[in-house]
Amino acid sequence: MSHPLVALIDIGKTHAKLSVIDPQSGAEIRGSRRANAVIEGPLTRELDVEAIGTWLLEALHTAPSRERIRVIVPVAHGAAAVLLDRDHRVLAAPDYEDARFEQVNAAYRRERDSYDNTCSPDLPLGLNLGRQLFFLQETQPELFGRVAHVLLYPQYWAWRLSGSMASEVTSLGCHSDLWLPQTSEFSKLARVRGWSELFPPLQAAGDLLSRISPEVVAATGLDPECQVACGIHDSNASYLKFLIAQDRAEPFTVVSSGTWTVVMANRADLSRLREDKDMLASVDAFGSPVATARFMGGREYQAIAGTDARPNLPALLNVIERQVMALPAFASGGPFAGSEGRLVNGESLSGSERASVATLYIALMCELLIELLGASTGEILIDGPLATNALFGSLLACLTGRSVLRSPADSGNTRAASYLAGFHDAPTETLTTAAPMTLKSLPAYRAAWRQLVQP
Repeated sequence: MSHPLVALIDIGKTHAKLSVIDPQSGAEIRGSRRANAVIEGPLTRELDVEAIGTWLLEALHTAPSRERIRVIVPVAHGAAAVLLDRDHRVLAAPDYEDARFEQVNAAYRRERDSYDNTCSPDLPLGLNLGRQLFFLQETQPELFGRVAHVLLYPQYWAWRLSGSMASEVTSLGCHSDLWLPQTSEFSKLARVRGWSELFPPLQAAGDLLSRISPEVVAATGLDPECQVACGIHDSNASYLKFLIAQDRAEPFTVVSSGTWTVVMANRADLSRLREDKDMLASVDAFGSPVATARFMGGREYQAIAGTDARPNLPALLNVIERQVMALPAFASGGPFAGSEGRLVNGESLSGSERASVATLYIALMCELLIELLGASTGEILIDGPLATNALFGSLLACLTGRSVLRSPADSGNTRAASYLAGFHDAPTETLTTAAPMTLKSLPAYRAAWRQLVQP
């Protein structure tokens, strides 16, 4: 009899992906991908959940060996929730990049819990989920009064597939202002505002909620016995696959990349977190707080590189020799939010030179965040698109003096999905060590860059 497969649905800010995974080998049998978009709703910019839902059913329907899929694991980005009424109709699915959320900043800041309690920084736009809920409750009280359920984004997709509702700590603890990571309870803001009662009961990321609904069976042709896991926040999925493969008592640092570059440091001291540097306590799949810092690295890389050209060593050496520097920030969030990104000495750059200065910028930013977190020992583990960048790992190894290892190019969150689906003995990934570069001119370049970016 053929062994079972796992389906991973990964709804990122920029793309949505479906991967079918063989948990025995760890191989991805097939992946389907689409670009995401936002739509203009009557109240805010909205996540296009209906279009994603249509694509998802079709992707499952056309998946090879679909009859062998036994568990579906949802993964999705943070700072997102879908609000439903009592009849399970979508009332709002706000997109966190809508500037309208800032209209309530003054009133919101008076009510949000202190950073010391939530370890959730005051962020721009709607990057704090609590600000999204506050905005809707204050500006649209009639609509908000009809809200019966608030589903965090991974659990929204779990519900769409299974009909079962749950909440989960990795998304709830993702700079939401709604969770106290050190005591594992809702914040005062969430309780006083009545929001905590709108969230379904907490379940673990790997809890199997129920079988797929009859409607999903009919639309996809999946086995009616296929079950749906509760699901997890995307950066926490990256962290989880390393956490289950490491000695949890030993320090290590994960650099998870995508639209956001998120640095998560196991065993780091939470007292080093600084609100003004966009540092936070994430919450891992087991409910433990993790010292975290991040910036919108994928978005910034694209803004600097501008093309699909790849970085290379000759272009990198030329960039360093000419002192071409990218200075933050080219996107929202991160330790330099509010600063305007710019290129210094950036005239007449080739595509590979722009890609090389973008790579160098991301490496310098990651080194800075690692330093701010006090994550001075242990391996650095790179996941996501940055693991495929030929220069990034070597630059980071050179800058930090640490051992840097890269995930396989196509691994994604397959190991985490297998684990959450109950296949705890699935093979671990084979990581590649990034050889540190020997660049005599890099220390002086780094010192000059630091001088320009530090206040």
